[in-house]
Amino acid sequence: MDLHFGDSEPTDEERAAVDALLGPPESAWEGADRSEEDLRWARGGRAARDRRELLLPGLHAINDRIGWISAGALGYLCRRLTVPPAEAYGVATFYAMFSVAPRPATVLHVCTDLACTAAGADALCAGIEARLGPGSGVGVERSPCLGLCERAPAALAIRAGDPVRTAVSAPATAQAAVLAASAPDSAPEEPPAQRAVPQAGDPSLILLRRVGVVDPASLDDYRAHGGYTALRRAFALGPAGVIREVSDSGLVGRGGAAFPTGRKWQATASQPDRPHHLVCNADESEPGTFKDRVIMEGDPYALVEAMTIAGYAIGAHRGLIYLRGEYPRALQRLEHAIAQARARGLLGDDVLGQGYAFDIEIRRGAGAYICGEETALFNSIEGYRGEPRSKPPFPVEKGLFGRPTVENNVETLVNVLPILTQGAEAYAAIGTEHSTGPKLFCVSGSVARPGVYEVPFGVTLGELLALAGVRPGLRAVLLGGAAGGFVRPDETDIPLTFEGTRRAGTTLGSGVVMAFDGTVPLPRLLLRIAEFFRDESCGQCVPCRVGTVRQQEALQRIVERTGAAAAADIALLREVGRALRDASICGLGQTAWNAVESAVDRLGAYE
Repeated sequence: MDLHFGDSEPTDEERAAVDALLGPPESAWEGADRSEEDLRWARGGRAARDRRELLLPGLHAINDRIGWISAGALGYLCRRLTVPPAEAYGVATFYAMFSVAPRPATVLHVCTDLACTAAGADALCAGIEARLGPGSGVGVERSPCLGLCERAPAALAIRAGDPVRTAVSAPATAQAAVLAASAPDSAPEEPPAQRAVPQAGDPSLILLRRVGVVDPASLDDYRAHGGYTALRRAFALGPAGVIREVSDSGLVGRGGAAFPTGRKWQATASQPDRPHHLVCNADESEPGTFKDRVIMEGDPYALVEAMTIAGYAIGAHRGLIYLRGEYPRALQRLEHAIAQARARGLLGDDVLGQGYAFDIEIRRGAGAYICGEETALFNSIEGYRGEPRSKPPFPVEKGLFGRPTVENNVETLVNVLPILTQGAEAYAAIGTEHSTGPKLFCVSGSVARPGVYEVPFGVTLGELLALAGVRPGLRAVLLGGAAGGFVRPDETDIPLTFEGTRRAGTTLGSGVVMAFDGTVPLPRLLLRIAEFFRDESCGQCVPCRVGTVRQQEALQRIVERTGAAAAADIALLREVGRALRDASICGLGQTAWNAVESAVDRLGAYE
């Protein structure tokens, strides 16, 4: 039995939002006025079903224009795409940035995740709510990480309309956040790149060398600083030669799994099934992570060039960027860069006159941490709930739309540029034998200069913290974000490599380094981590769906009382943690216990 919305009809504004994306309906079967011809036969069903991948963009179109998704608007979008309303409702309610209940046209998202909590997010929320008061016309929503950890606490204002308007307030005060929500167009100018990249301008940088130096809107400026040199070398080497260079460099994925990139590309390129797909995972939702945002905002053409090279190597003619919905500036910069590259013959039917066709599309996420998992990301793009798939088959065999697919994150892809310009051997000489090349780290929390740092693999945690200016009274350092683990202040000699962190019993993850001093109450921080995993679990598998709730409940009880009762809850946490790690389908459930376990065992958080 399907879900139906009765006689709900879209408003003219809702209909216009959908039609602006899909074009006007061609028949009554898609929502146009009924004609005599429509009574004779149905038209467009098969073609509309093939456009299901436009369901998520359609939901964005409605939400951007109206501020929420009504039953009439959802029903109209379903008719246009011939998607069952029950399935579309399940998709619309899956994402945190959408609402199927009426809400104000202006919503202020205030980050309450780890870095912002440590920087006073609770007081910020209280101040904002006191200033706005009832009837303000602004909705305030407490949000998971907004990817602005170097400027914590942070807030993002979104005002629905045509066009939708956004404004970032970071570091936010109650007055500045309310101003951003009340008048998005009067938001302060973008801070200098040095705020996000303290090393900006350092000639020794490789991945970040153009950030803060090059105008991110200028293709000519990008090319004057070495842009598109790597793509020209790629065409000279040929697809197999590019894959060989990437393999010889030792490059592994920078998203946390550390899978060899060259092996993934080779496995996809060798698949006879066509077409092949390339997906850039720019949905960095791990609390404390913001390096991909900094690259996309500060050096967007680098990602466009790197994706073109990757597509050429694996035999793909279409690249998709799955971008965090909370990154409006990155969206604007990438859209501009793609349009400029297309206009100059660097994307399109004949890239650089080499007879190779490649183009890039952007698909916006809508607030779902689980969509950082590659197969959940594929489901999201295809117009389904962002739930992970069982593996095998692996994405290199059957990925997006059931075709061979390479999925890499932004940092992994931009590493391809220096590999081709310097050569695999020179690149492999950076770092260590098993962790080659430069690595980006997102440093935040109790440091004087938070931001993205580029260092070669092998530097110690202490050396990185010294670069950022760690403050006195260091209590703990969180490596890898909410899915990572804590280390003590006396463990800062850990080498920052994949093998080094494994030997130390922790993880490098995506490169999060978050420092906390004694002013941050650790039990409350752990409770926030547990709340994050409870909220972000997709609910598909029982161990994660139930286990994350039980973990949060136990930590809530521990915060409220100590002694024997706390000891009993810690024992319960260990049982729940083992079940999560052993039986969850994907990495979210498998890592949900990591940070809590490390805080209990390494830091003595409840002693």
